Amino acid sequence: MTSSQPEYVFTRDYVDRNRLNLQHYLWVEQFGYYIHPHIPPPGPQHRIADIGTGTGVWLMDLSARLPATVRLEGLDVSLAATTPAGWVPSNVSFREWNIKQEPPEDLIEQYDIIHVRFLLFVLLDDEIPGVLQRLMKLLKPGGHLQWEESDVSSARIEKTQPDNKIEAVTRLLKLSSGLDSRLKPTWVPKLAELAEGVGLCDVHVDKRDTERTPRYLAFAVFESNLTFFEMFAHTTRNEVYAKELQKLMPEVIEESRRGVCWDYPRLIVVAKKPIPTS
Repeated sequence: MTSSQPEYVFTRDYVDRNRLNLQHYLWVEQFGYYIHPHIPPPGPQHRIADIGTGTGVWLMDLSARLPATVRLEGLDVSLAATTPAGWVPSNVSFREWNIKQEPPEDLIEQYDIIHVRFLLFVLLDDEIPGVLQRLMKLLKPGGHLQWEESDVSSARIEKTQPDNKIEAVTRLLKLSSGLDSRLKPTWVPKLAELAEGVGLCDVHVDKRDTERTPRYLAFAVFESNLTFFEMFAHTTRNEVYAKELQKLMPEVIEESRRGVCWDYPRLIVVAKKPIPTS
């Protein structure tokens, strides 16, 4: 990443916050759980972290489903997107931490569960092993990591009729990836292998291929993703891209309303920090 590129490719405004909240509910609707069934249910004194917490919606939604004594903590490089304090449950708190830096000493081995979701456009491929190592430092021995991502590298275009036009949607998929290497991640399908590579164990993958995704959900996700491109145009301030996007978006919307979208596999990787043997 060059010095001219922003740390975050989106806008951290109300459009971005709405996208994050909507995609949370679409994700839970597809997978049907907040904490993977392979992870033991949190006890009343457990401590759970949400890394890259964004709006904090996962934590706040989870708080209503757990004992009020469970400590739920959101960590992010910026807290600009979090919900105003007066509307946050009493057992939810937020703290700044950049996942690309070493964790604070007071957080080492403090968490029973660490949750991560949607860092695919934040991290570069070669950063993932270091991030996994830092997350493992935060886990208690025997604690669990749950990392959720979309495999956009495996995206494919779907259509309701064989003769539906897909030229604009195809062009949109290609338009941004050449401007920022973070927009074409290839590490997501290798995440389970990378987790094992840093010493995590009991790795399990819950993968929802495009065939297992109801078409109405796939289309809803597609439409929520259309905000990506305009936000990216704003943060990059690339005039050529912005002009091309302005011309292309009406064509994309027309194609989509005739029954075209893109879809991709989604996966949840669960792993455990080993308990040292005496």
